[in-house]
Amino acid sequence: MIVSHSSQRPKIHESASVAPNAVLSGDVTIGPECRILFGAVITAEGGPVIMGHHCIVMENAVVRGSKHHPTVLGDHVLVGPRAYLSGCTVADNAFLAAGSTVFNGARIGARAEVRINGVVHIKTELPADATVPIGWVAVGDPAAILAPDQHERIWALQEPLDFPGEVFGLARSAPGDTIMPELTRRYSAFLATHDEDEILKE
Repeated sequence: MIVSHSSQRPKIHESASVAPNAVLSGDVTIGPECRILFGAVITAEGGPVIMGHHCIVMENAVVRGSKHHPTVLGDHVLVGPRAYLSGCTVADNAFLAAGSTVFNGARIGARAEVRINGVVHIKTELPADATVPIGWVAVGDPAAILAPDQHERIWALQEPLDFPGEVFGLARSAPGDTIMPELTRRYSAFLATHDEDEILKE
């Protein structure tokens, strides 16, 4: 499905292909020989998504541009099934395996690999040729690559990166308090802009 969002429509190179039940929404640019497979969602949520040559986005992956960070994929990037990318930059020849997650402001270097269920956290700089092992977490700039059982070390690096501020523009709540009512009100209002979307092609 090809959708116009906020008066922006996807641009798809004539040599690219998009599965009939994939969704492309808004300011999305799909480069030559790209392949967008079944169930994938490519959406410009306040910022563009730009793909280079020969990118492959596999089944049920989500690739989102964000308000403060466009998502840019270089050439020959593979995004595996169920992967989730938001507001990040991925250099040429990177491999993001099934279930991998890359958050806002992250940068993936050339030829880097994020293996199955690996995470690259916000504002993290993963250098060229780096590998995030299966289920591990990369966090910080430069990235520390840590096993998921190292929660305290991960949190010590992650907390100053300010996920709620970076992604939602809200200060982290004090213990015993929550930002969720304000977060959901703001996010709901932002997402309501899709109410005026126009389906261009099903």
